This record gives sequence, C-alpha cells and structure tokens, in this order.
Amino acid sequence: MMKKQFIALLAVLSLGQTFFVSPVLAQNPRVTIPDFADLVERASPAVVNIRTTEKVVVQQTQGGIPGMPEDQAEFFRRFFGVPIPGIPNGPKPAQPNSGKPQEADRGVGSGFIIESNGLILTNAHVVEGATTIYVTLTDKREFKAKLLGMDKRTDVAVVKIEARDLPKLPLGDSSKVRVGEWVLAIGSPFGLENTVTAGIVSAKSRDTGDYLPFIQTDVAVNPGNSGGPLLNTAGQAIGINSQIFSRSGGYMGISFAIPIDEAMRVADQLRANGKMTRGRIGVALGEMTKEVAESLGLGKPRGAYVRNVEQNGPAAAGGIEAGDVILSFNGREISKSTDLPRIVGDTKPGTSVPVQVWRKGATRELTVTVTDTDSTQAANKKPDTPAANGNSANVFGVAVGDVSDAKKKDLSIKGGVEVTGLGDGPLARAGIRPGDVIIRVGDTDITGVKQFEGLIKGLDANKAVPVFVRRADSTLVVPVRPK
Repeated sequence: MMKKQFIALLAVLSLGQTFFVSPVLAQNPRVTIPDFADLVERASPAVVNIRTTEKVVVQQTQGGIPGMPEDQAEFFRRFFGVPIPGIPNGPKPAQPNSGKPQEADRGVGSGFIIESNGLILTNAHVVEGATTIYVTLTDKREFKAKLLGMDKRTDVAVVKIEARDLPKLPLGDSSKVRVGEWVLAIGSPFGLENTVTAGIVSAKSRDTGDYLPFIQTDVAVNPGNSGGPLLNTAGQAIGINSQIFSRSGGYMGISFAIPIDEAMRVADQLRANGKMTRGRIGVALGEMTKEVAESLGLGKPRGAYVRNVEQNGPAAAGGIEAGDVILSFNGREISKSTDLPRIVGDTKPGTSVPVQVWRKGATRELTVTVTDTDSTQAANKKPDTPAANGNSANVFGVAVGDVSDAKKKDLSIKGGVEVTGLGDGPLARAGIRPGDVIIRVGDTDITGVKQFEGLIKGLDANKAVPVFVRRADSTLVVPVRPK
C-alpha cells in the first residue's frame, strides 16, 4: 500500500545523483520522441517551392550572390543547383548597358496545397512585387501560378496553378494547439527544397505588434521557409511559417507562424474578392500601462486606451472620446490594446455594435457603426503657430490663457485653456507645447483659466492624473504627475 502511495515520487540513486520521476512519467513510462518519417512522407508531396521573378535592367555581365564570396556561390551552384547570375548553368545576364528589361530571379519561398485543384497558401512577402510566380512540385513539375490575392497586414497570399488531383494538406485547428507539443516545418530554406525541421510550440498568441497573434516555436526556420506549413503530429497544417527573430538574418531559436484558422479566414476573402476587407472605427490607441490605468481609476491595466479619435469618424459619431478605455466591443472583452484592431477588423462593415467604455471613473454603453478600411479618413488640419515659451509657478509648469471663440470653433471644443508658455515642469516633459489647448484634467472638463488654476492646486502630487490636450484635429492624453 505504501508503495502505491509513493509511486508518483520515486527517487533513484545513480552515479551519486538523485532523479525524481514526475507523476505523468510514472503513469506513462513509454512516452517517447515521435517518429516523423511517416508523417513527412505523407505531407511532403503537398508542400511546394515558390520561385518569383521580376523585370529588371541589368547593366553588368558579372554577377553572384550579394555579400557572398565567389567560392561559396560556386559551392551552392554546383552542389545545390542554386542559380547564380554570370556563372554557367545560371540565368544569362543582359549585355552591358543593354537597357532592356530582363527576367531575373527575385526570391524563393514555400507554400502548400490546400485544395487538389491547385489552390496554394503562402506568405504575401514571398509573392509581393513578383512579375512571374513559378510553383515547383516534389515530382519536379513546374507551373506558372496566378496570384488570387494577398494581404500584407497578415502576410497571407493565395495563388493558383492549373492542375488536378494534387495532394493536399489537411488543416488542423490552431485554437487547440498546446504549448509544448511537437511540431515540424517543411519548406525550402535557402532554396533547398523539401527540408524538414522539428521542434515544439514555445508559446501561443504571441503579440509581435502585427495584426495577428502568432504561434511561437523553436522549429528551425530560415529564409526560404516562409510560406511553408507548420504541422502537428497528425500531419495537419496548423500554421504558416512567416517570421523569425534574428539579429544575424539566420535562425536563432525563435520562429513565428500564422495560425491556420486566421490564415484561412483571410484566404477565403482573398479567393472571393481578391482583397481583404476589414472593419474600422477610426481610433488611435496607446499603451495601457500600470500608471495610465491608475491615473484613470481602472486599478489594473485592461482594455484599449484611446489616445486619439478621428474627426467625423465612426468612433466619434458613436460618442467615443480620447481618453476613453474600451473595455468590450460587440460583446467581446478587450484585455489589451492590441486585441481591439483584431476584433474590429473581424466585424463586418456596416454593422452597429455595442461598445463599453470607461470614462471619468464609470462605464458607459455606446453604439458604434463599423465602416471598412477603404473609407476616406478626415483630412489633417495644419497646427496653429506656437506662441513663445514662458514660465509658470503652477504645479504643471505652464502658463495658460483663455481660448478664443474662433479657435474653439476651429478645434470643435466648448472650453479649455490655451498653453501660452512652458517652464521646467511635467507637461513640458510630456511633450506639451505652446498653442495646445488643455480641455480636461482627470474627470473634470476645463472651462477657464481661474477654474484650471484652482483645480490643479488641489491635485495629489504623488498620483498621476490624465491630462487631455487638443492639438489641431487630435486629442492627446498623457498621464502627468504634478511636481
């Protein structure tokens, strides 16, 4: 009985060291590294090499790989078949000063077949700017491909070749991907076709500043792997290999793949319309830091922090203001600012959706009608000429004056005070300049100079407060700690 109770924590002495066996390994003693051989044999025929060309005017007969010594270039040509301009068996260069456009290799990448009629997924950066796209299958057949559409924001492209009964990759569910599971990539790094690398999923929903959250892996991915599939152990495509983190241009242990669910959502629109149409509401977002959250009374960082609202845009028409924090959009909670563009982009243009915002210490329910990304945005106005700098003894370190009726009308504001001079204070350090108009401090709208001076005298010097500043057609919101 005692043996059964302690089977999950076994101590084995070996070479003077103690090893502990986890409960999972104790219950599953036959867990082994998977054998990818059968998987690769099934999946490889659906992975293609993509070569692109462009029309260029070549003025010299000498050629090679830029930045590569001639002996290394010859090595790649002889043993791997990589074409080198100016070397036998490579593309013939143009005559000196011919001035005639010639078809020259632009780059290589990868892709994979998702339908047996020749529909192929790849990266937008693989085919962008190409004059001609060539697709080579594993059986060495080569086809000219037609670009059906690409979306640079998500780096997804769809191309089509005229063929039938082609092998295709089954698609997996990227939402079910688990950190730590085995994955592998098949592609053409450096033009070396059907190269297989394996690793594990390092992280999910990795935010790199792009439109989509990525799957992060430690699978070796190099130039030429772009557009190839990321496969799970069932042989299903769960992502498109798209980016690497590198300081040298080569693989450094971190690579990123576009989740297949997101990629197919984009691909469906590209097939139908040739382009991707996204919803937009016309807001500029800022980072929701702990300091910003505390200054707005949120407690902890959450939601999308609105730094600016486009004049006459959908958000402005729906009542959203600079300084608001969007907590939910169309019933979906916003955890961080980068969530909002993705959710808005997924919303069909023309749809009116409920939006919950945080403003002046309370939540408000608004309704915003989403437009599309092709809508004309309001033209920017020229900023007013700044006044000369000055000094002020108040806690913000600014000198202020009343706002003229003409300027109020021009800026579409009802009140505020105009910054006429700046000393060495927190507003100057925050980037505020003469000519700006302070329209709100914390939850209080500014109506005039006397009210402004009295308000800021009573502020807690140890607590940041959001200051709302109107500049041209933009409203800036900066958290300021009084000196």
